Amino acid sequence: NEVRLAAGGYEHYETSAFARPGHRARHNLNYWTFGDYLGIGAGAHAKVSFQDRIGRQVRTRKPQPSLGVAPEGRAAEETRTVAESELPFEFMLNALRLVDGVPLRLFEERTGLPLASIEKALNAAEAKGLLERDWKRMRPSERGRRFLNELLASFLEKKPARGGMLK
Repeated sequence: NEVRLAAGGYEHYETSAFARPGHRARHNLNYWTFGDYLGIGAGAHAKVSFQDRIGRQVRTRKPQPSLGVAPEGRAAEETRTVAESELPFEFMLNALRLVDGVPLRLFEERTGLPLASIEKALNAAEAKGLLERDWKRMRPSERGRRFLNELLASFLEKKPARGGMLK
């Protein structure tokens, strides 16, 4: 229970994490701020940013087959470039887990996209009371933390219905 954790000196800093001050999971903070990481070992995931793209990779899940193909350079089960249209959602999926949110500049730094590319979605989320921001940071509001999926849906790529066109 959140009240008991707070009484014990723990702060709620991420959707599903509490920690005492100074003891947040640095490893996970890298994920939540859309940082890069290498996946080593069976079933591991990786995210690596290059000058012109962001790549994701999933390693073969089962240890024995993974060991057999790794020396041949075939340990990846899936390798793909994240589409530019998916970057806003991918960034927000991670960043909006943080109760304190992230600096606005981080969106541009980590995705390579201008903040203006998500301005409409930011405004809509703010209007619904799901997001709070100022000139420096964005963060989920208390309501946004409770309805995180609704908040995240604001940043999904809008696809036309079958036979229709987006307006």
